[in-house]
Amino acid sequence: MSGRLFSPVQMIEALVRFDTTSRESNLELIRFVEDYLKGHGVDSRLVFNDDRSKANLVASIGPEASTGGVVLSGHSDVVPVDGQDWSSDPFRVVERDGRLYGRGTCDMKGFLGIVLALVPEFQSCGLRAPVHIVLTYDEETDCSGAARLMRALPDTGLAARAVIIGEPTEMRIVNAHKGQCSLETVVVGREAHSSTPQYGVNAIDIAVRLIAYLASLSDEFESLPLQMNGVAPPFSTINVGTIRGGQQFNIVPAECRFEWEIRAVPGHDVDDILARFNAHADAVLANLRDACPEAAVRTTVNSAADPFVPEDDSPAETLVKALAGSNEAGALAFGTEAPFYQKAGMSVVVFGPGSIAQAHKPDEYISLEQVEACATFMRRLMGRLASEPQPSL
Repeated sequence: MSGRLFSPVQMIEALVRFDTTSRESNLELIRFVEDYLKGHGVDSRLVFNDDRSKANLVASIGPEASTGGVVLSGHSDVVPVDGQDWSSDPFRVVERDGRLYGRGTCDMKGFLGIVLALVPEFQSCGLRAPVHIVLTYDEETDCSGAARLMRALPDTGLAARAVIIGEPTEMRIVNAHKGQCSLETVVVGREAHSSTPQYGVNAIDIAVRLIAYLASLSDEFESLPLQMNGVAPPFSTINVGTIRGGQQFNIVPAECRFEWEIRAVPGHDVDDILARFNAHADAVLANLRDACPEAAVRTTVNSAADPFVPEDDSPAETLVKALAGSNEAGALAFGTEAPFYQKAGMSVVVFGPGSIAQAHKPDEYISLEQVEACATFMRRLMGRLASEPQPSL
């Protein structure tokens, strides 16, 4: 089989050219990867979303087996570039000063590009345990791609002993991070002319009081004994990210909505936080309902991911520590798809090239030094999976 060959940098360049912002389809990129792998004799299995506008991809190299091996996983979507001041086209990689600039170079097409470019080497090294390459969709929004993939595990046959999620950790091993829950609250009041506000119920005013309550809860979390070592801040947090309401200044607004999130440390019950918020909302509305029975506060959970917690005797952590030459494992402040794999019974670490400090911002980049470090690690993984007579993975 004589498929097209790419260097890691060339493959990163190819992946960045696809605008896979989460609001867009990722299928052009997925079809490109599928065709590339097919050119090397590797079949792909696609797991689509409901309207088939997006897909996860699973491809396996090495001994045919439904269990065992190592998953190398990364998300294909990227965050928007809207309103960001880039010094070059964000969807064209520019190399300067030992760095590759472009949207997704760090988060996380850098990792995916390295893994895909090394497919021919994985094929020729004599693997005795399979390597599974996984690309997911919508990690940057609601992790619905990973959730769909986990539901489809019986169809894909994916049941690896170890999973490496290549999020940008500067090639440091990570075995824990907070959970994440995103919510939207809609406040309904009653419209009126601003000269007679007594005839209306100001939805923005109610929303402000609810947001102030969330701020007080977040302040309270700082003093709780529930802490996660190794991340800053080490306590649970609440953030209100968007707010929309009203039509113009002289109308009492009938609706206001805001989106917020909870990032909870292990052991902090998100359901309890939400219950406290709902109880406060009921108390705020109690004095309004007689005069305005339509007044309401409705909160919807848009997405939720469990915390990623350290695992005793973790095969994935043991493997990566041995190959990376490190006995250290830490925690992250940001979330990943690790909890989905962990909940499905697989052993997981987060470990990849680049720094999260460069992600989600203009002139995102990954250094060539990090690209080379990741490629070196992958070649060590090849050696490990090819050398053992009966690999435990």
